[in-house]
Amino acid sequence: MTGAVFGQVSVTGTVTDESGTTLPGVTVVVSGTTNGTITDVNGKYALQVENTNVSLEFSFVGYQKQTISLNGKSVLNVEMKEEKKQIDEVVIVGYSAQKKATLTGAVAPVNIADVDKRKVGDLAQALQGQVAGVQVTSSTGAPGDAVNIRIRGEGTIGNNNPLYVIDGVPSRDISFLNPSDIKSMTVLKDASAAAIYGARAAGGVIVITTKEGIKGKSTLDVSYYTGIQKVANLPHMLNAQQYMNVVEEAWNNAGYSGTNPYTADKGRSDFANTNWLDALFELGHSQNAQVTATGGNNKVQYLLSANYYGNDGIVVYNNDKYQRINFRSNISANLTERLKVGSNLLLSYVIQDALSSKGDEPGIIRHAMIRPPIIPIYKDPSDPTWSAQDPFTDLPFYKNKDSFESNKYEWSQNPIALAYFTDDVRSYYKTFGNLYAEYAFLGDKSLKFKTNLGVDLTFSHNKAFHQNFGDDDGSGSSLDQGLGRQNRPSTLNEDRGEEITFTWDNTLNYVKDLGKSSINALVGSEFITNHSSSISGSRARYDYTGKNFRYLDFGGTQYDVWNGGSAAEWALFSLFGSATYSYDSKYMVTANFRADASSRFAQNNRWGYFPSISAGWKLSNEDFMKDLTWLSDLKLRASVGQLGNQEIDNYAYLTLLRKSGDSYLISRYGNPDLKWETTTQYNYGLDLGLLSNKIYFTADYFIKNTTDILLPISLPSIAGDVSPTYVNAGAVTNKGFEFALTLRNSEHQFKYNVNLNLATLKNEVTKLHPNLPMIINAASKGVARTVVGQPLNSYYGYVMEGIYQNTQEIQQQLYGTANPTAQPGDIRFKDLNGDGVINDKDRTFIGNSIPKLTYGMNLTGEYKGFDLSLLFQGVHGVDRYNDGKKIVDYDTRPFNYTTRVLSAWHGEGTSNTIPRVSFTDNGSSKISSVFVEDASYFRLKNVELGYTFKQLMQRSKTFKNLRAYVSAQNVFTVTKYTGLDPESTDLIDMGTYPQSRAFILGVDVKF
Repeated sequence: MTGAVFGQVSVTGTVTDESGTTLPGVTVVVSGTTNGTITDVNGKYALQVENTNVSLEFSFVGYQKQTISLNGKSVLNVEMKEEKKQIDEVVIVGYSAQKKATLTGAVAPVNIADVDKRKVGDLAQALQGQVAGVQVTSSTGAPGDAVNIRIRGEGTIGNNNPLYVIDGVPSRDISFLNPSDIKSMTVLKDASAAAIYGARAAGGVIVITTKEGIKGKSTLDVSYYTGIQKVANLPHMLNAQQYMNVVEEAWNNAGYSGTNPYTADKGRSDFANTNWLDALFELGHSQNAQVTATGGNNKVQYLLSANYYGNDGIVVYNNDKYQRINFRSNISANLTERLKVGSNLLLSYVIQDALSSKGDEPGIIRHAMIRPPIIPIYKDPSDPTWSAQDPFTDLPFYKNKDSFESNKYEWSQNPIALAYFTDDVRSYYKTFGNLYAEYAFLGDKSLKFKTNLGVDLTFSHNKAFHQNFGDDDGSGSSLDQGLGRQNRPSTLNEDRGEEITFTWDNTLNYVKDLGKSSINALVGSEFITNHSSSISGSRARYDYTGKNFRYLDFGGTQYDVWNGGSAAEWALFSLFGSATYSYDSKYMVTANFRADASSRFAQNNRWGYFPSISAGWKLSNEDFMKDLTWLSDLKLRASVGQLGNQEIDNYAYLTLLRKSGDSYLISRYGNPDLKWETTTQYNYGLDLGLLSNKIYFTADYFIKNTTDILLPISLPSIAGDVSPTYVNAGAVTNKGFEFALTLRNSEHQFKYNVNLNLATLKNEVTKLHPNLPMIINAASKGVARTVVGQPLNSYYGYVMEGIYQNTQEIQQQLYGTANPTAQPGDIRFKDLNGDGVINDKDRTFIGNSIPKLTYGMNLTGEYKGFDLSLLFQGVHGVDRYNDGKKIVDYDTRPFNYTTRVLSAWHGEGTSNTIPRVSFTDNGSSKISSVFVEDASYFRLKNVELGYTFKQLMQRSKTFKNLRAYVSAQNVFTVTKYTGLDPESTDLIDMGTYPQSRAFILGVDVKF
């Protein structure tokens, strides 16, 4: 027999799709065995079989699995048919899987192929623009800084973060995950889908599964990319000459008497012309290396992966780096036909060199914007205060403590020196994973019991050394005479912590088709226990500040010695159940119920109950719709349910005491009636598929009411000096529409896929406590407040309506003011009550911090060996308070300005938008609409062009796949916002580390 070797037969063939295009990477296995192979770059395969009476199984992602008997043939060509009915996909929801066709809630599977195109270190970033109603925002552009996810808006003044469930283990963080390890992600948006997680699901749930081993021939995947990053959209600052002209004018406009000192200083030889922003930012670098090995047989399947991700940011001196090393092993074994066991273990180590990235202390980027350009970066070596250890300018033109020009120019710090001396390192070691066992009962294995033990263990270490530097200004304590004014004296702060969470859940799942009826029912229990502890210390006055001496033992011991430690714990016990019934593939109903008992609440409110119910009607399967061949799917959905939020302080219900002498005083009154924040959600949805689901459209309308929101209520002074007590008193409503549209065609040589999503949102506070009718957000420095009838954290202040052009205009508007201090060129505010006086009564709501519209668009295409993907993403109807604009262009101190001030008012009719420059108040001291800017933006977030080397792979027996690509991120942004970056989670922008533009080269190889 031809091709026979040792009693075997060689079978060959070619695998194509319906258009005739060959398919590389198709798995071909002899049925019932582990004997298999995969097709090469030309879709060809060769396999040794025992005889030609066996059957071969052909499987490939996105195509229908086929089992074909050889029937004596030694050549078998196969045409794979695409899985056009995406509604038959299985989606991971809750503690089990469910067919997408029977889903009745708002469940959104994430297209992992689109996620894979994003070359980012944080999985949360890869979600941006992917799902309708899911807003993803980077807090800053600094490597390793947090990424916020909001599902269907802000529901509380507390914690709005979603719950993540990773391979069955719950977590409040996914920053430690490697995006390349992800197999699937599903967003559970409404109460019907998320109620199975009860007390932790009010912010929505994202269910994540990681990649597993696949039976068949072992494969080794290696991928690597490297890239550069650069800052984009920097403001144009004044040069030295422009700056001197402007501060000269500001001094004149202030009305000071005497000689203008800036006029006299023009042309000084010791002035520089420094562009501080250009000096601060440099090219950043990123790299990612990934190795994954998979394989297995019918008994055991395995996956092993290792990943390194590093990102050195765009600020000089490499003190804004982020590095992460991950190791993962996923192993599953079929011990018997009914018993399956497995383990899924991740080891992760993260180290972040943290830099002030939000304008917070010491505000490196903020100081780069405001520092005058006439000050050089470095001192002249002839300066008596110069040293090799500290060559940076501080107080400019300093000669001794009695002769520095602080009042004229020096109101800021040297940002280059701040970046150089920053030493703030944060490291985390995490072990995350689970062990599970699953046993199938009954003859058809329709009843399965699964027990799952999860662990989440984190060790953290934060160490910040604040080195003394700068010039001696003669200030400070007697112990620190002669030291520089910055970080006086040198100080070390160090803390270590550990947190461990164990999760143990047990489920019994019954899945059965009964003719026209089908049932998917589940009951289970879950126990979660958490313990955390920390220890910290601080010392000052270091005689030696080298790297080898930056430990607690080398600090002073007589003064400023501090240490502390604490611990906390909480637990949650839950019982839950879920059932889905479908009849004739037309009518389906799902009910969920969960009961949670949390240690965070007192005995009388320890249990919370969270039910939901949803129903669906698949009209496309009705007889009267059969003739509509172009209609492949039409389903109506509706749901209602309740979710909880237990993310509060562990001991908020307890009364706290403090010792005063020999007595104990109450420092906070407890509230034994404290209970859950409850979110009741209604959802109405429609799924529509056309032309064999080549066009697929989903629409949802939701109403999300959150009640019993925890508010801190202060007691009257008669109660003593006590902290506020938490009570359930607030209510917030979110409502909106969500739309998703998919267009795809993969039947021709040019294959494309278009995913569009858009969501609207209206947020409104509907109730607060009578004793707390207004909540001023402290983090926003008073510019945002929460009141009934407005969105959470709305901006509040005066409304600018122009610039006073002359004295007569001032007198006409401010007729109720005895002696107006306003001058021509000052900001004119709207007199809302018409009394001729501008005061607190003329303040109103001037901006919304929560986007009213979010959207995203993914475009992918393939032609022969080329592939192209683009991601557009944006938000609309959102405002941001630009404090950076206020301190740069409107401050009364001699900071630098942007070139916008060159168009400032300098006489009647010259400007009605930018006030006169002045060292006295021109109206800019008020919180007003001048600084509340439209932060809407439209951004080309990602573009990637790749090429698969089919010809090279055809000639090589080494490679199963070889692809190279170029990628760019944050390519362009369309926005009216004048700050460094419109994308931010902060209510007030004080000079945020901007998102960088990145250019990446990479390669993917499969052996």
